[in-house]
Amino acid sequence: MDKYGKLIEDHTLQFERMLPGPIERVWEYLTDGEKRALWFAGGETDLQPGGEMKLVFHNSRLGTPSEPTPEKYKDFGDGFESIAIVQTSEAPYLLVLEWEGLVTIKLEEQRDQVKLTLTHENLKQTKDALVGTLAGWHTHLDILVDRMSNREPKGFWSIHMGFEQEYGEKYF
Repeated sequence: MDKYGKLIEDHTLQFERMLPGPIERVWEYLTDGEKRALWFAGGETDLQPGGEMKLVFHNSRLGTPSEPTPEKYKDFGDGFESIAIVQTSEAPYLLVLEWEGLVTIKLEEQRDQVKLTLTHENLKQTKDALVGTLAGWHTHLDILVDRMSNREPKGFWSIHMGFEQEYGEKYF
């Protein structure tokens, strides 16, 4: 399994990760705001169709050490908020969110592990923003793997900025 995200269409990217099970534990890291805050963005969640998933980002605090937000992302600050709208929630296998396009997360049990497939479609972004989204998902998903494997993740921003360069060279 390739750790890098794939640009499968002009405005669609996809990632795969293997996570330690059981699948219910992975589902909790996706849907429980406190657990989601450890790798992505915390906040209250209403998993009913049309419900809101509040996303409160604190990227600077996701790893060790905490890192300041790079100048490029200062406009977002640390602690910016966003809202995703739940389209589909089929615990513990499928979560579809309307958020900067359409985000589909599928979970599949494979022995004692869980295969996570994340597809982000309909991204209406410039090349630079698309590279940032690829690097962002890559970094967040790697932090999820670390957290679920009981490892302390490295600082978010230094990893993210390295992946931005790699994705920029790989796709553009």
